[in-house]
Amino acid sequence: MSIVQNKKAFHDYFIEETYESGVVFEGWEVKSIRAGRVQLKEAYVIVRKSELYLIGCNISPLSTASTHINPDPIRTRKLLLHAQEIARLIGKVDRSGYTLVPLNMHYKSGKIKLEIGLAKGKKQHDKRESEKQKEWVRDRQRLLRMK
Repeated sequence: MSIVQNKKAFHDYFIEETYESGVVFEGWEVKSIRAGRVQLKEAYVIVRKSELYLIGCNISPLSTASTHINPDPIRTRKLLLHAQEIARLIGKVDRSGYTLVPLNMHYKSGKIKLEIGLAKGKKQHDKRESEKQKEWVRDRQRLLRMK
């Protein structure tokens, strides 16, 4: 079951591969995510010291958050993947000019998982081409419904 999706990532990038990772959250963050107060639109994934981190993911704290903690909505969060997957991703990001983008956050077996994609940036003409393709599919469906 999906919590939030990053639709802008599919518009701006060609997604080559996807990986599912865990994320290190604090207690108040999990409560806020379950309430749907999370945003992935401007988030991205970086590599630091052979580890992956999620940056720019905005998790708004609930008003009922504990008074003894200072919630930081845009803190850096560590991603949890197998060492082999991290090594493969680091190699592709360093060599081939790929980037890592968060695609969606979802529940799996009661835990919150983040799907990240190995992506290559689209040029402006590529974005226009994909928009034309989407419009053609919509028009074709509309025409088929009319018949």
